[in-house]
Amino acid sequence: MPVSSATAAPSLAEQAYRTLTDQLVTLQIRPGSPLNDEQLARELGVGRTPVREALKRLEADRLVVAYPRRGTFATEVHLTDLGHVSEVRRQLEPLAAAAAARRSTAADRELLAGLADLVAERSGQPSTTPLELMRLDLRLHRAVYAATGNPYLESTLVGYDNLATRIWCLFLGRLPGLAGHVGEHSELLSAVIDGDAERAAACATDHVTGFEIAIRAVL
Repeated sequence: MPVSSATAAPSLAEQAYRTLTDQLVTLQIRPGSPLNDEQLARELGVGRTPVREALKRLEADRLVVAYPRRGTFATEVHLTDLGHVSEVRRQLEPLAAAAAARRSTAADRELLAGLADLVAERSGQPSTTPLELMRLDLRLHRAVYAATGNPYLESTLVGYDNLATRIWCLFLGRLPGLAGHVGEHSELLSAVIDGDAERAAACATDHVTGFEIAIRAVL
């Protein structure tokens, strides 16, 4: 019996894309670093073609930039991006939260409930590393975006959340309230699970606003 597209393993290009996205967003690949497709292929255990396909997608995501005759580099993180990214997220994050509250399926709500439990557990553990918290933050946002049932809104917000997370990771060592920031999601997730669109939107607005305030406070 053939494997359905829903359960098929991701292609090598998709695997490379996901791994490199994680490394770029969490700044394991530092801003401005050169990206050599041959070296990346060796590190990822894939061919150069899947890596090149992944890099093309990452360029469209604004996570890498390619220069003729110079090569491909991780994009720099500019503090001027903070205002631009926040301006978009202040509009779209509440929209997504409200949509998720109205449209989430039983499966969505089960997933969100599990993530809410994980937030409570991880954000209260001193042993949880900043990188683990940031990856949990990414999972939470993506689960809410997926629950909107709107693939265009979802993909748009994933892109902006990636850019916002890069800014956040740049200041991880100077942001002692990271666990509290991630813990804020508990109320948002609760509102979505309860189907309270107005409360979910308000939580999302507060979260995005708090993110910008926290970053500006350490500049």
